[in-house]
Amino acid sequence: MNPQISSRSTPYPLILASTSPFRKELLSRLQISFTTFAPLVDEALLPQESAIHLVTRLAEAKAKAAAAIYPNALIIGADQVAVQGETILGKPGNHKQAVQQLQLVSGTQVDFLTGLCLFNSETGRCQIDLVKFSVIFRQLTLTQIENYLHKEQPYNCAGSFKSEQLGIALLEQMRGEDPTALIGLPLIRLTCMLKMEGVEVI
Repeated sequence: MNPQISSRSTPYPLILASTSPFRKELLSRLQISFTTFAPLVDEALLPQESAIHLVTRLAEAKAKAAAAIYPNALIIGADQVAVQGETILGKPGNHKQAVQQLQLVSGTQVDFLTGLCLFNSETGRCQIDLVKFSVIFRQLTLTQIENYLHKEQPYNCAGSFKSEQLGIALLEQMRGEDPTALIGLPLIRLTCMLKMEGVEVI
């Protein structure tokens, strides 16, 4: 567990149930004290499960996995998948899979679905939502794909790219209300959830 300290405190301890450095960086933008926690959750897709159900289920499971350790806290859980048509694009894990993913999405729209959960482990109140952000990829050559992957190696990222870094050059257009949703933690929606729990960010 790694504490993130800022000048602002909350009525309850704030826990980010994620080991993602990207979510940690995003949450730190709100300048609220929080602690990170690594949830042990099986992220496998269930039979016949939709992408929407998957990310909302896992976001809730991650948040509630921290409840035993933090019984009087506000716990944030989040999960994200990329969807192209009917195909769920997970984290590629290696170079070969990343090449295949980027060839698949070249010239198409990909929807990034982020499940977000804020769980009050003292009261049992659970807020869950889904935030969608879409991108349209440029037509990519194999050379461009290889060059990008060798430079950034985004093998732990759904869809095989990082919009906040060089991956932005792969895109033709972005569509959505909250760009932080694309990175994996929708801060606009989270701020509204925190307000419902008495936490005013500003």
